[in-house]
Amino acid sequence: MPETPETFGSSDSTDVLVIGAGLAGLVAAVEAADAGKRVIVVDQEPGASLGGQAWWSFGGLFMVDSPEQRRMGVHDSAELALADWLGSAGFDRDEDYWPRQWAHGFVDFASGELRGWLRELGVKVFPVVQWAERGGYQAAGDSLLETAHGNSVPRFHVVWGTGPGLLAPFVRRAQQHLRDGRLQLRFRHRVTELLTDTGDAAAVTGARGEILAESAAARGERSSREVAGEFVIAAGVTVVSSGGIGANHDLVRANWPVGYGDPPAEMISGVPDSTDGLMLGVAQRAGGRLINSDRMWHYPEGVVNHSPVWSNHGIRILAGPSSLWLDATGRRLPSPLFPGFDALGALREVTASGHAHSWFVLNSAIIGPEFALSGSEQNPDLTGKSVVQLAKSRLGKGPTAAVQAFVDGGVDFVTADTVAELAGKMNELGGGQLIDAGELERVIVARDLQVRSGLGKDPQIAAVAAARRFRGDRMMRIADDGELLDPRKGPLIAVRLHVLTRKTLGGLETDLTGAVRRSDGSVLDGLLAAGEAAGFGGGGMHGYRALEGTFLGGCLLSGRVAGRTAGRS
Repeated sequence: MPETPETFGSSDSTDVLVIGAGLAGLVAAVEAADAGKRVIVVDQEPGASLGGQAWWSFGGLFMVDSPEQRRMGVHDSAELALADWLGSAGFDRDEDYWPRQWAHGFVDFASGELRGWLRELGVKVFPVVQWAERGGYQAAGDSLLETAHGNSVPRFHVVWGTGPGLLAPFVRRAQQHLRDGRLQLRFRHRVTELLTDTGDAAAVTGARGEILAESAAARGERSSREVAGEFVIAAGVTVVSSGGIGANHDLVRANWPVGYGDPPAEMISGVPDSTDGLMLGVAQRAGGRLINSDRMWHYPEGVVNHSPVWSNHGIRILAGPSSLWLDATGRRLPSPLFPGFDALGALREVTASGHAHSWFVLNSAIIGPEFALSGSEQNPDLTGKSVVQLAKSRLGKGPTAAVQAFVDGGVDFVTADTVAELAGKMNELGGGQLIDAGELERVIVARDLQVRSGLGKDPQIAAVAAARRFRGDRMMRIADDGELLDPRKGPLIAVRLHVLTRKTLGGLETDLTGAVRRSDGSVLDGLLAAGEAAGFGGGGMHGYRALEGTFLGGCLLSGRVAGRTAGRS
């Protein structure tokens, strides 16, 4: 998409200034432009990175009681979804007032107009609904309105076209507004200060910043921070939609939550370098209230990308429930910390142990149906909307080509014919003698005995059996019953798992109009926030835990709210 002239006429001012050209920012910009406002969007990255993190996403959306769910025999409701949400969020702070209101609003959105609104824009979803964050805890929560953590039913709807497919209609709308002269996109513009007027209740009146040198960096690649100039833009309304802190490991460590041990000395990044969190500090210095900064959403199932695009580039494994999950010493993670059940609980178990990694142990019969990878580029069949490619890659016996590339060329995968050989390779890769071959064999044999019984008392085996009751899992996500040591299903595979930084769950406190609040609870006039910068709504609508599919959805809702508020201003 081409850049537009530097100014509207002779003055560098606009009705609406949007800081950040990711999904939330694009939604806010086009909604404001639809209302007739003049809009400038600034972003520190080159134009190649338009769409931000959303372009790289798997495209999962949390929807409730959808036609896709009903066709698969899933009985869902807004009441059940809200109970799951509140049980997962665990709101327990005074500053959770607005996040709680946003949580209620988002569940209403996900069970109401989200799907229809997207279909009007040409966005469709894959017909097989996925079951993310299954929880596995007792259903009773802390109140009549809550369950415990996790999705009681499958709700993860993958966009046909993944992240790029979700971005496409908003990019098209932006292009039309560009042609009509209502919108400008200014790349390589990094905001360093929000302008405020004088007085006791100073309002935000625009932004000042640096024009960065032109960069040929491709999408997602780290770009130069060489300064080539300065800019000032006056605006009636400013929207902060600049993302979170996931690539800034110093900020991640500084905000690391209590009870999770020391932050790992080594982490990998699930987001590009531009996700640096610096704009959150800029907004805070202008008077905005930043809340719940210790609430973050990082994954314990990351692997180093064999073909990195950004610094410390990692990919999350989306695993089915059959793999054994072991800590760095070979100890099995406690129930219900099985693959795909409780990401944050597993993260806490891993990091509190004092080690930075854990392991999946499985075999070749499991990796085919049960291993997928997060990200649009790791799923070319879904991203390219190819039914033929999808059938070839997902319905066969072996792993997808993307998964096989990690098995063959990734640094975190080892294979072996015997447990002793596998333990030796795990120790070599892990850098120590933490895995005892005899103890590893004992754990695997105990698991296999449970499988061989046909029933068993092991809670993971019971959870796998329960998952098979859902048609979507039977079709695409669950391996056939089998023993790990069955030679016909070999070789054995171990995968070293790293902590993968991803999402900021806290953020700028916003009310239901998207207006940023001050520390005294009053509105900071002239400033709105959306997307991850706003904790996806309110300053943290997820609370402590997310149910998945809610990050893109949160960008859509909070971006739309902010854009429509700006359009009415």
